[in-house]
Amino acid sequence: MDPVKPRPQPRLVEVGPRDGLQNEKNPVPLEAKVAFIDALSETGLKEIEAGAFVNPKSVPQMANSEQVFARIKRKPGVLYSALVPNEIGLDLALAVKADKISVFTAASETFNAKNIKATISQSIERFRPVVARSRAARLPVRGYVSTAFWCPYEGKVAPEKVVEVVKRLSGLGVSEFSIGDTIGKASPDEVRRLLFLLLKAVPKDSVFLHFHNTFGRAVANAIVAWKTFGITGFDASTGGVGGCPYAPGASGNVATEALVSAFKAAGSDPGVDEAKLKAAAAGLFKHLGRPVGARPAK
Repeated sequence: MDPVKPRPQPRLVEVGPRDGLQNEKNPVPLEAKVAFIDALSETGLKEIEAGAFVNPKSVPQMANSEQVFARIKRKPGVLYSALVPNEIGLDLALAVKADKISVFTAASETFNAKNIKATISQSIERFRPVVARSRAARLPVRGYVSTAFWCPYEGKVAPEKVVEVVKRLSGLGVSEFSIGDTIGKASPDEVRRLLFLLLKAVPKDSVFLHFHNTFGRAVANAIVAWKTFGITGFDASTGGVGGCPYAPGASGNVATEALVSAFKAAGSDPGVDEAKLKAAAAGLFKHLGRPVGARPAK
């Protein structure tokens, strides 16, 4: 009898310092952000989304991303990425030597209009020079696709819409796709339906899944994608911090430590230290004024 082939090792992208903190109303001190990222750098994580170069009036929590990048202790072997909306943001990201550039759109027109005041087509055209310049600088480009399952304004999103957006991003030269369950409503069956179509369009290694845990299904969704389709890329946020300022009802991101624990239990070690993740979360949540994992008061 042939031995059972081991499942591929999960690849985790830590999004807490950007996607996590952007939804916090109370300002987090610069020193706390730097300490959080430095602590995450010691956990075994290979990629950390360290900040965003967006309009500070729209996302005040990201206003000091330049200083964050300047002060963090970059650990060899760890990639530090930045989110940008346009060429102005890209200029700032290049100046601080970000290791990867991320752009963002959605599969829902209404959400995109609320989030970045543009249609999906307009947002993708806006990314064209950003992607071209990033590739010229030999930087990988990630494309976030929000509301890939459900939209807070339009309801259920057809998988075909997601595939269309991903194909258009791929055509620009985007090489990695973060598929977002923005309001945390996706079920394992919906994850299967989308991946069945999506993996006909792009390689599975280019797909990362970004689950929120509003209905407590994020870990189950991740395990289904991993076991059924061999998806290894997952976004997560230490302590489960996060949400989306333009998605009413969105809860926190799936906690990085929860995914690490679940994958270990399922037979694959992502190579990330749970105890160090918990310590990093504890250090951050002191500044958020609530216990680790607790949602902010509404």
